Amino acid sequence: MTPGAGSRQGSSARHRARWKATYEQTPYRELPWFDPEPSPQVARAVAERFLPPGARVLDVGCGAGSNVLYLCRTGLHGFGVDISPGAIQAAQARARDEGLTADFRVGDVLALDFPDGAFEGVLDNGCFHTLPVRSRVTYAKEVRRVLRPDGRFVLSWVAREHTGPRGPPHRPSLEEVVRTFEASFLFVRTGFHPPGTERGPAVYDAWLTRRTSAQPPPWSP
Repeated sequence: MTPGAGSRQGSSARHRARWKATYEQTPYRELPWFDPEPSPQVARAVAERFLPPGARVLDVGCGAGSNVLYLCRTGLHGFGVDISPGAIQAAQARARDEGLTADFRVGDVLALDFPDGAFEGVLDNGCFHTLPVRSRVTYAKEVRRVLRPDGRFVLSWVAREHTGPRGPPHRPSLEEVVRTFEASFLFVRTGFHPPGTERGPAVYDAWLTRRTSAQPPPWSP
């Protein structure tokens, strides 16, 4: 079943316009979050085979595509969506320059235009923490929907503990992230990386798998 993206409430017009303008006003290589290399969290997930060889993996909020291009170089099938047309244009141009086959498309992480269970893996390297708090549950449901049962989810975000200027205004705590995802996902690994250890600000990362059965009910004495 493929729900129509238009049948689900996606991002606001203001959110779309902001990200569209970001890539129109600043060359992507000058944006503070751009890195030509894959994120350390994604590289670890590939090296340790948390993302299985040959898997179809979607990067949500892919930006200029560095993680997707890395997936393609390592034998995985890389897909990327971003709400900014400029980001997707940059990613497509980089893929052409490298002669890589990657599927990049403009898309809304709150209303993904992919079938249920389309992917073995999903990446989020800094998208979740940019979303309005009220949109988090919708986002979690969309990630769950496009993952197959037992699908893998690699999530990283700027940590609440980061006090520097770089990063989103609201930096989710580990507790907030667990509260958002635990009903649909099992947390396999979490990590905290202080400033400078991961080529940037303090970040959390987490490896999750999509639950195949309902979360157990809360404990009561």
